[in-house]
Amino acid sequence: MEKRMIGRYDRADFPGLHLNDISVKIDTGAYTSSIHCDNIKEEDGVLKCTFLDEEHPLYNGKEFTFTDYDVVFVKSSNGMVQKRYQIQSTINLFNRTYKISLSLSARQEMRFPVLLGRKFLTKKFIVDTEYFDVSFNLNQE
Repeated sequence: MEKRMIGRYDRADFPGLHLNDISVKIDTGAYTSSIHCDNIKEEDGVLKCTFLDEEHPLYNGKEFTFTDYDVVFVKSSNGMVQKRYQIQSTINLFNRTYKISLSLSARQEMRFPVLLGRKFLTKKFIVDTEYFDVSFNLNQE
């Protein structure tokens, strides 16, 4: 598969989550991809959470429930290990749909509601930090 060039951030659709035009940060320092959620709770085999993205009032506070999820342990840049829940979904970039694993994390201090890590980027994209919104701009033509 030929690799596409992607910039330092972009906007993507997540059809499996019914989210469109969501800002994503390309993070080659992160291994896993993550999505900003709050009120993450597991009850009777059902995972519940709330999506947070102030730029999208339509989606900010949207509740999700998942019956298919995993528990993973993620090491942060400061070396701390966190227990997180991980879901499987889909993402649209460059008019193509890809499968993606997303860990659910409380990212209140972060500017972007989604980080795309190396596990997703590898063998698909080459990152050029000079650019941004490459996929989004392609869709606008």
